[in-house]
Amino acid sequence: MEKRPAPTITTNLRGHMLEVPEVIRKASGIVILGKRIKSLLFTTDVAVIKNTNADAIMSVYPFTPQPIITQSLIAASDVPVFCGVGGGTTTGKRVINLALDAEFKGAIAVVLNSPTKNDILQGVRDTIDIPIVITVISILDDFEERIRSGATIFNVSGARETPEIVRKIREKYPEFPIIATGGPTEKSILETIEAGANAITYTPPSNTEIMKKLMDKYRGQNY
Repeated sequence: MEKRPAPTITTNLRGHMLEVPEVIRKASGIVILGKRIKSLLFTTDVAVIKNTNADAIMSVYPFTPQPIITQSLIAASDVPVFCGVGGGTTTGKRVINLALDAEFKGAIAVVLNSPTKNDILQGVRDTIDIPIVITVISILDDFEERIRSGATIFNVSGARETPEIVRKIREKYPEFPIIATGGPTEKSILETIEAGANAITYTPPSNTEIMKKLMDKYRGQNY
């Protein structure tokens, strides 16, 4: 049967949105609770979260996770939210409690930082039902022990080394789910997908950059 293009529906006011690069559609995606996720927008900005076509939101931020922030992000989002629950500066029982709270508030998955110790990872696994994403930053990480301790998905964030790390994981674990940062260009995103990433996180331009373009457009109009 001939594949028909999907109809596109938008509105005058909601037509202006932040779109992820089209090349991400080439990824296989990860099916979580019946939802196929290929693109994740890396942001905690509720205005951006409400105006994007990404499949999901990756909300990890450089402060101690707080339930009120988790609640706000999930309430603002029309798509699944992966919530950061610590593991670096925030450790111990608090991480486990934050993970359980994120599940109760509706997160589709929790994200643990790369310094998270395996006993904490195991404690989270023993407590919650939703997937656990563990961040990977080096090719030297003990992937086997992470899986054994309860990791569900690897989130590879190795800067320029990301494709190499993804490739190594994929060679050893052909079926294990991998999310990875794709970098700033379509070429770098495609390289990461071809290395074996199932889904890509994309960092959007800042509100300041978006607003600047909008103001430039306004200034160019004749009133």
